[in-house]
Amino acid sequence: MSKLVKYLIVFFVSMVPLIELRGAVPIGTGLGLPWHFTLIVAIIGNCLPIPIILIFVKKVLTWMRGCRIKLFSKVSNFMFEKAEKNRGKIDKYATWGLFLFVAIPLPGTGAWTGALVASLFDMDKKKASLSIFSGVVTAGIIMTLISQGVLGFLSFLL
Repeated sequence: MSKLVKYLIVFFVSMVPLIELRGAVPIGTGLGLPWHFTLIVAIIGNCLPIPIILIFVKKVLTWMRGCRIKLFSKVSNFMFEKAEKNRGKIDKYATWGLFLFVAIPLPGTGAWTGALVASLFDMDKKKASLSIFSGVVTAGIIMTLISQGVLGFLSFLL
């Protein structure tokens, strides 16, 4: 398999919701790619959908809410209700909370979900983008360290 194909795999995996960069970095490491290029490609791939999500997802969910297809309206209502239920926490921590939410590399806490939250709460798009990008970079560094065995080695010493 050529290096270009390997990098394309990393790029496209990092764009997949829920997997994102958290899965792409270990895949790049497993494919034998240099960590620094893998990290850059994964960050770019993970951040590429963010402006689209920030701009359009609330409009799509609002449309789904009024849709006659029950599945669409149920999903949309669930999202809006969940957002409203957690509004106090989100408003309180805003951009720092969004950064931390995206930066912690756990399933479901990535850039896609962060952008969805920012959109549902009508957060300032520039601040949200900066928080999400910073969170993606931080998660990328953490995943790179884990993939390269640095954190495993440090935990062994402690």
